[in-house]
Amino acid sequence: MTATAPAPSTARARATAVLPRLALVLAALLATLFTAASPATAHAALTASDPKDGAVVATAPAQVTLSFSEQVAMGDDSIRVLDPQGKRVDTGELRDMCSGNTVRYGSALHTGLPDGTYTVAWQAVSADSHPISGAFTFSIGAPSATDVTLPTARAGGGPVGIAYGLARYAAYAGFAVLVGGAAFILLCWRRGAAERPLQKLVVRAWVTLTAATLAMLVLRTPYTGSGNFSDVFDLDGLRAVLETKTGASLVSRLLLLGAAALFVAVLFGVYARRVAGLGPDEADRAEGESSGADQADGTDETDDAERPDDTGDLTFGLAIGGAVVSGGIAATWALSEHASTGIQPGIAMPADILHLMAVATWLGGLAALLVALHKVPGIERAAVRSFSRVAFVSVLVLAVTGVYQSWRQLGSWSALTGTDYGQLLLLKIGLVAVLLGIAFVSRKWTARLADAPADDAAATTAVAAVVAAGQTADDVSRETAPGTGSEGSGISRETEPPPVPADPERAAQLARQRAARESALEKRLRDADPDRAGLRRSVLAEAAIAVILLAVTTVLTSTEPGRTVEQETGRGSTATAVPDRAVKITLPFDTGGPNGKGSVRLELDPGRVGANTLHLWSDSADGTPFDLPEIKVAFTLPAKDIGPLPLVPEQAAPGHWTASGVQLPLAGEWRIDVTVRTSDIDQTTVQKTVKIG
Repeated sequence: MTATAPAPSTARARATAVLPRLALVLAALLATLFTAASPATAHAALTASDPKDGAVVATAPAQVTLSFSEQVAMGDDSIRVLDPQGKRVDTGELRDMCSGNTVRYGSALHTGLPDGTYTVAWQAVSADSHPISGAFTFSIGAPSATDVTLPTARAGGGPVGIAYGLARYAAYAGFAVLVGGAAFILLCWRRGAAERPLQKLVVRAWVTLTAATLAMLVLRTPYTGSGNFSDVFDLDGLRAVLETKTGASLVSRLLLLGAAALFVAVLFGVYARRVAGLGPDEADRAEGESSGADQADGTDETDDAERPDDTGDLTFGLAIGGAVVSGGIAATWALSEHASTGIQPGIAMPADILHLMAVATWLGGLAALLVALHKVPGIERAAVRSFSRVAFVSVLVLAVTGVYQSWRQLGSWSALTGTDYGQLLLLKIGLVAVLLGIAFVSRKWTARLADAPADDAAATTAVAAVVAAGQTADDVSRETAPGTGSEGSGISRETEPPPVPADPERAAQLARQRAARESALEKRLRDADPDRAGLRRSVLAEAAIAVILLAVTTVLTSTEPGRTVEQETGRGSTATAVPDRAVKITLPFDTGGPNGKGSVRLELDPGRVGANTLHLWSDSADGTPFDLPEIKVAFTLPAKDIGPLPLVPEQAAPGHWTASGVQLPLAGEWRIDVTVRTSDIDQTTVQKTVKIG
């Protein structure tokens, strides 16, 4: 029985019919993953503690508790309480006191603690995979001197933090070049699969991404813990990392990279041989089998011009498989970092995947085009025009998803300029604008290439073939000279190796000269076309800006989002007053009753010791003025045991209250407590600490 292979059109039709089913399966899988993620605020923040920072209690507490804005990962050593001599007085056992939306952890203290000042140092990992830490003091009986110095180093900093950050950058760069290089070959220049420079580029990108992922996995324990490189050998710590969301994402990325290796092998193996023609062994076999037939009917069945293009189905399959694998790798970032927390995670994670894919297709394809322009003189003009179209679509996707991500992470216009995240985002937008400007110049060079005579392209390709075969101009002349080529001796140069000098040094010298001549010929070939040289320079400038843009993006992904910073402002974090400038703060509140959500904007002018003028504005959740039944303010200076100093402002207009002559007698960190009542029974107090000079 003879099996008949399906026609290419039939195979493509079957593959097309399967695509909707595959899309439904992937959508169901992603929906399951997305719905499993609960809304949270990216980068957890400490919202309260018992005892409070700076508090003086009459008797020793039985435990210390910490409350956070979102779910965090903590271990038995995450909360440490030290006496004035620096000795630990906690039991070292973490107490999980979470209930509902309340995220609270505690640590029991030993009994019989003497009076004095105690230091609480804590460290945790927020839901978006970034480590956070802090420290504060409280006193029993009365404050005392202490030998403990509050840590100033940020969690995830130091040499380990630098190494982890470099690995993150290498991972992003490797992903961009891996995905973008493969996309450039499949979408723009199929013949590039057989070009060694592009093969090296994509393979090195795969190696870089794999090595960076492994480095992040082993550095995760010291990065989120002690900060010592020696902890990379802590097997218990590695086991704990594998049980976290970040560890699972890194392992999943390694598994997907295994599938990517198979994809690269097919791309540069079977596919490369098909687009380049028959392989060497097949060519030798076909030469003997087809010689008689060619003489009989006068045709050459191996002629590239007559051989049909049978790479369509393989290209289609590689494109689908590559998109699935690259989308899965992009999802390992989306499922473990900023996109997986905060508002609308079900929309943010798919948007983040599309954003990463668009960045990789654009910037990685740019790197592939640069390598092709510099190392492969015979690249067709149509390939450059195709990449221009692909880059345009990528930029559109990048713009749409980027605008959504910016709104989600910032939350307000003030966060755009008033937070580190917003300032980095402005820098990123500026770099993208510069990159688009240079890309516009590149499109002009591309148009000039398209208008160039076709004969120039054919000549360029012919000379490029000579260079690729390792032949110099002298070699070509010797092939056609009488007695040296096929006409003179009856054998070609492929079957008659050149004479090798007896002197090894002379042989090495001739080899260097040959390499220099080939390099000079290749350079002359590249520089012979001014349009191609101009395009090469503009693409090089684009690649340089892309390297900087990728570095800014890496820093941005590890920076606390602006929305979170503003929320922390309303939970009691400290703001520094600027001399001769009013103190302006915003305090979100939620009394828990109907229409109980809103915010209070407070302005203290001039924000210094002495008399000040206070203004309060209350806004509802939709931004309209909120006419509260009652609002009260109190000022406290804990360091000097002053306060609370109560104040009831007068209503000047709906949603606006004011008070004049607010006296602040001393400089220091003043805590402002604002009590808001939205009904007869619904009331809450929000606070903020400001520094008064």
